[in-house]
This record gives sequence, structure tokens and C-alpha cells, in this order.
Amino acid sequence: MLQAAALLTLMVGGILILAALLRLGFVANFISEPVLVGFQAGIGVVIVVDQLPKILGIHIAKASLLHNVQAIAAGASHASIPTLFLGGLTIAGLGVFKRFRPQWPAPLILIAAAVAGVAWLGWGQFGIEVVGAIPRGLPALSVPKLALAGDLWPAALAIAFISFTETAAAGRAFVRADEPRPRENTELLATGVANTLGALFGSMPAGGGTSQTAVNRMSGARTQIAGLTAAAVALLVMLFLSPLVALMPQAVLAAIVVFYSAKLIKPADFAAILQVRRREFLWAVIAVLGVALLGTLKGIVIAIIFLLAALAEQTANPPVYVLGRKPGTNVFRSRSREHPEDELFPGLLLLRIEGVVFFLNAQRVGGKIQPLIDEARARVVALDLSAVPDLEYSALKMLIEADQRLRDSGVELWLVGLTPGVLSVVQRSSLGETLGRQRMLFDLEIAVRNFQTLAEQSGTKSLTSAALTPRS
Repeated sequence: MLQAAALLTLMVGGILILAALLRLGFVANFISEPVLVGFQAGIGVVIVVDQLPKILGIHIAKASLLHNVQAIAAGASHASIPTLFLGGLTIAGLGVFKRFRPQWPAPLILIAAAVAGVAWLGWGQFGIEVVGAIPRGLPALSVPKLALAGDLWPAALAIAFISFTETAAAGRAFVRADEPRPRENTELLATGVANTLGALFGSMPAGGGTSQTAVNRMSGARTQIAGLTAAAVALLVMLFLSPLVALMPQAVLAAIVVFYSAKLIKPADFAAILQVRRREFLWAVIAVLGVALLGTLKGIVIAIIFLLAALAEQTANPPVYVLGRKPGTNVFRSRSREHPEDELFPGLLLLRIEGVVFFLNAQRVGGKIQPLIDEARARVVALDLSAVPDLEYSALKMLIEADQRLRDSGVELWLVGLTPGVLSVVQRSSLGETLGRQRMLFDLEIAVRNFQTLAEQSGTKSLTSAALTPRS
């Protein structure tokens, strides 16, 4: 069993190192800010619920979050009053230290006081549970059993993904505004090396720990010195201090974790997202529910799937705007009730498309444009493509067909503000030959000026700007 565990950890480390070398850390970029807010809150809920039984001094069979909540509620009547009092006192003590002496190492002081209480005052006789005996000395060298690699690789792959996902999410969730963003590929490499070396000493597969990170961060840790200090203390405990650590009350440890982890739940962040973007507020809520009810990995994956689905829906439905010109300027903006004074030009319809136009949305864009043309009864349609970074072949074909239909009905199509990539695509097609330089214009101001010149040359009435009548 130990050899299999060592091999599993070694394989996880190898997979993470390979992923770092292949620069796969970009996967972490799929975790958006609202998803991170939800991830933090979900992790906070899970940690608090997980630690409550220790503060209450009860034992439950742990399973899903809902099961644990029900079990805690059912067992609350059997709570150990001394244990609950000690846990509550620890939380209160942390609050006092934070308020009046924030620079002091409050968790260490409270743990030391609790150990002294168990050792000298006999708190154990009141039913307060302690950590218990911890083996002394350094772990023995473990030799992985390579023959099991064929059976363990699926599990190793899944664990490696979980390890990196939680590590990346925790790193991004706890970073402060004045600190550099975590480098995902470096995180992959570091976690992989740690697992590879740990496999030789009987370590289980590991990654970034959210509860440990929460306590570490909220205690004021800012650099790798905190991790090195923790490692040194752990080594010291294994060699010399395990009898003292064995006297540490479970309720005190749980209270410290709860105190710092509860800060991960930030209603103000949810309110800020809701105020600006309701759709992204939904992503945050999905992340909370996913992480809390299904676990870290599944919760993040589900939130990312919803996020990508929402982005796909936005991409498949790019906006098309009818434009007017702000009086006295060369600024063109979407027509709206807020700006009824904007200028338009009878006979000329100005339209703007925003976003990539490709096979998935080309027909929908065409379906949006045609009713606007029919309603305007324009003689020229100037299509502003300055906000279209790319034009796929299906979209190009849609424009070619639209140009043909418009010409058959006596309407001209002009393309305005083409980006270099879009211009290149159009010029290499039959549409480029049909339009020529006369109908591919640099900006909307030129389009308006050319239209007015053509109207004057054709002997029609002078076209002056008309006030915009808002739509109902």
C-alpha cells in the first residue's frame, strides 16, 4: 500500500512537471473574477461546516455538505459545553487580538495557552478532545512500485488536475492587489517537484490547500518565508515536540480555521458584481453552490462550463447598432432615447457590428440587419466594421449575398472602418472587386461626406441633418 501511494504521488508530480514544461498553465485563465469570488465563498462555507463538529465536540459521519449540515443539526443537542466554550473563547480571543494587537501572532499564543491548559489544568477531564499522539522522527524512505503504473495512471491524471486547479484557484483567490499575480506554470512546476520529492518519503499527492492558505494569509503571511517557517516547525515537531502537539485541543485548531476561513465569504463582493453585471453574479452563485455541494474541482468546472456557455451565447449573438452623430462633432453612437438630438441622414443608414463575425453568428447578424434596412428605406447602407477584428468565410459569403440583394433592390452597401485583417479578406474575394475603393471607406465621417456629395450631384434636395425621433 505504501509503495502504491508513493508511486501515485510520484506520477502526479511527473504529470504536473510535464504540464509546466508544455506551458499548460493557461488553463487557470478560465477562472474569472466572479468565479473566484464564488470559489472563495464556497470554500469558506465548506471549511466552516467541516470544522463545526470539532468546536461542538461531536462526531459525525462526513459526506456531502447537506448531509454534514443535517448531521450537525441533529447532533447539536449532544454538544460538549466545555468544548464549545473553548472554541468560542478562541474565536473571541482572535477577534480581540485582531482589534487591539494585530501584529501579534494570535494563533500561536492561543495554541500555546490551550496546550498549557490541557497539560497543567487537566482540561482533558472535561471531555475536551486533543490531537493525540504523533509519531516522532523522520519518515522512512519509500520506494515506488513501478509495476503498478499501468493501473494508477488514470487516478494520477485526475489527481494532478485537481491539484493544479485548486492550487491555481487558491493562489488567485488570495493574492492581494499590491502583489504580483501567481505564475501558473511556475505553480505547476513547484507543485510537481514537491510531489516528486515527497513521494520518496511517503507523502500523499498534494496541492495548494485552501484552509491552510486562508489561515496563513489572514495571519499576515506574505512571502515564501511563511512556508519555510511552517516546514521548519513541522520538522521540529516531528523530532522533538510531538508530545506537546499531542495535547493541542481540536476545538482550538478548528476555531482558528473557522475564524480565518469565514472571511472568505464576502457578501460585499457579491453585491458589487450584482450591481454591475447580473449575468456574472449568476456565475459567482453557481461557483458557490458547485464548490459547496459538489466539491472544489467539480464546482469550478461547472462554473467554468456555465461561463463558457454564456460567452458562447454572447459570441453567437453580436450586437448590431443603428448610429447617429453627436451634433457638432464627428462622434457616432448608438441611437437611444437619451440622445434624441443626434443627427441622422435621410437616405443613409449607418450600422455598426461589434465582435467577431463567423459561421456561428453570420446568419443571425444578417437577420438583424435586414429589418433595419427595410425600416429605414435607405438608398445607401454604411456598415461600420471597425469593431469586427476578423471575418470568417461564412460571414464573408453573407456579406456578398447581402450586397447582391441590396443592389437588386436599388440600395448600395458601403463597408467602413475595415481592420487590416478584414480588409485583406474582403479584397481577396469577389466582394472586393464589386465594391471597389469607392465603397470601402476609412471612417463614418467620410461616408457621410461622400453620401452628401453624391446626393448633391444627383440633383436631389440638399440633405441636412434631421433630429432623431426616438423609437417606441
